[in-house]
Amino acid sequence: MNLKPLSDRVVLKPLEAEETTKSGIILTTDSKEKPQQAEVVAVGPGGFREGEEVDMDVEVGEKVVYSRYAGTEVKIDDEEYIIVRQDDILAVIED
Repeated sequence: MNLKPLSDRVVLKPLEAEETTKSGIILTTDSKEKPQQAEVVAVGPGGFREGEEVDMDVEVGEKVVYSRYAGTEVKIDDEEYIIVRQDDILAVIED
């Protein structure tokens, strides 16, 4: 099944949270913080919002940082995704 975002929405696949800290402490599932980094898997066509044209600045395959409480979580075929507005993406991670 494919997700096709509408307007200025972006579909993100959250990146896995770290299992251990830098000092080597293993984290349990309850103590892991929800990741705020994700990979872009689909991008809407843009459009108009509040009378202004919205150009899409992210592309499929890019890794991004998004706002902690943004978007709507969906689960499709045992995969978790988050659908956010482009405004909820804070930065693109460059290697």
